[in-house]
Order: sequence, then C-alpha cells, then structure tokens
Amino acid sequence: MPKHTFARTEQTTMDAIPDVTLPRPVGMTIHPSALVDPAAVLGRDVRIGPFCIVGPDVTIEDGVELVSHVVVDGHTRIGAGAILFPFCTVGLAPQDLKYRGEPTQCEIGARTQIREHCTIHRGTATGRGVTSVGSDCMLMAVAHVAHDCTLGDHVIVANNVVMGGHVSIGDHAVIGGSAAIHQFVRIGRAAMIGGVSGVEGDVIPFGSVIGNRARLAGLNVVGLKRRGFEKGAILGLRAAFRALFRAEGVFAERLATTRATFGGDPLVAEVLAFIDGESHRGLIRAE
Repeated sequence: MPKHTFARTEQTTMDAIPDVTLPRPVGMTIHPSALVDPAAVLGRDVRIGPFCIVGPDVTIEDGVELVSHVVVDGHTRIGAGAILFPFCTVGLAPQDLKYRGEPTQCEIGARTQIREHCTIHRGTATGRGVTSVGSDCMLMAVAHVAHDCTLGDHVIVANNVVMGGHVSIGDHAVIGGSAAIHQFVRIGRAAMIGGVSGVEGDVIPFGSVIGNRARLAGLNVVGLKRRGFEKGAILGLRAAFRALFRAEGVFAERLATTRATFGGDPLVAEVLAFIDGESHRGLIRAE
C-alpha cells in the first residue's frame, strides 16, 4: 500500500480536526485510532471504527460504516449505507504482474455488505479499468473479487468464494460457498452456482450449475419463485430449457429450434441473447 499522510483524530466527532483540508460533515464519527487521509471525501453520518485506514482518493458516501480494521485505498467509491466488516480490504492494487500503478478504480454499491476478510481489488489498465460491486449485495467472509470483475445488484456471494479477473455476474445471482470462478466467466441473471463448484464456462441466466467441473444441472427454480416470477413464465422457461439442453441433435440445431419455438418469450429471449453474447470461456451445458 502506498505511503500516505494521514490525519489522526483525538475525538470521535469531526467538529474540529487538525490539518484537514476539506470540511467534514456534521454527524460523522471517526475512532481516534483510525487513519483517514485529509483528501478523502466523506459523506454525512459516516462511521469509521477502530484501526481503519482510508486513502486519499477514496469517496465514502452517506451512512457508510467501516466497523474496524478495514482498509480502503485507491480511486474507490463506497456507496451510501454500505457496511464493511473487520479485516476486509477494498480498492487495493490488483494481483496482476502487469499492473504498474495506473489510477484504476473500484466501486461498491449502496447498502452492500462486505463481510470479514473479503478482498476486492481495483481494475487494471489492460482490462476495463474498474472493479464494481452493485447495490444490496452480500459478500460473505473470505470472498475474493479480483480485478475488473463486475457484480450486479442483489448478488449473494457465500463464504470462501474466489473469482479470477474479468468475471461478470448478473443481478440476483447466488454463488455457493467455496465456489471457484475462472477468469472471464459470465454468470447470467438469477443463476445459482452450487457450493464447491469449479466454474470454467459461462452460466446462462436462471441456470443452476454444480460440480467440479461444474455442469448445468437445470434451472434455478427456487430462485425464480423467490424473485416473484409467475408460474406460467417458469413453465415456459423450463420447456425452452428442455428443448435447448435435453433434446437430441447437435447444439446449433437445438438452438435454432428453441429460438424459433420460444424466442418470443422474454425470459427465453434473455437466455438466447446471453448465449449470443461475446464469450471468452464458452458455455456450460448439461451432462
């Protein structure tokens, strides 16, 4: 971590802090042991607990809490109401030998919870330049989000999940504990990744994969029901799934048949658009 000049407070309120170059909003609390760079931008009602470190290029929005022993560095923005738990690190340099200190970014969405010992690294100049986690996500303890990853909103990442660089995860996806996701993999909206799965290829929206190496086991029907999808929509999606992944014939022919038969269904159309999208790793299919 680069050396910074930090302003150290001797009281828990921010009414008067020596050597601070930017005004601090009323209502903020910073523990005396925390090290917050004077150039960091902090919103209202921010709470920074014991032994936290906040770098100069960090923006922390209203109502964020850093519980204790949290490190936030780099060009990083923490969204309003997010909670960062002890010993997590956000926005540090990527684990990439090609990285040369470029001012890449990291973004955490509103109300997201980042639990103990999580690591979220900023992007790379050779990638998209930003690592982003959406709003209302839960990253459980010891999860790792590598450089240039993109997580949508309402994503749940269970304990000990690791993901390589450039992974993309859609809204409402659930990643089971100790899953390992290969770099450049795409995981579609509302998909379910089973625990201890090694995911080497793309996972269709609403799909459910499990195993080492992971194979498409079916649809994430439980997740669809929890998201409020109607029974008729789920049945239509299941019929298309059977036609695409369970029928006889080569995959290209099944894809054309599914497109002609079910392409007008909006959920099926989303799956087909995902399959048509750019892929670096290929598609995970059923056994």
